[in-house]
Amino acid sequence: MQYDLLHIQGKPYVLIPLHEYRGMVSGGSGEDLPDDILDALTARQDSPVKILRKFRGLTQKSLAERAGISRPYLTEIETGKKDGSLRAMKSLADVLGVHVGRLA
Repeated sequence: MQYDLLHIQGKPYVLIPLHEYRGMVSGGSGEDLPDDILDALTARQDSPVKILRKFRGLTQKSLAERAGISRPYLTEIETGKKDGSLRAMKSLADVLGVHVGRLA
């Protein structure tokens, strides 16, 4: 397979097809997420927690309760005001059915 090499401000970048990139970042985790959700996660225009929460049909309250955290803390994580502790992110990932790295 051949990839395009780009130089931006003197630094080399490799351009690869999006589906191959998805395979690389998922690490073969077996996550069964549709392309539109994967695109939204890749674009990073919104919090991964918020994208996945909405995809799973959860409210902030229900996700927070299931993950054992407060709803205000979840709001701070979703808005980027707080990074979230490792324990909280692991718990959120478990409830959302993804690898914790997907939320980073």
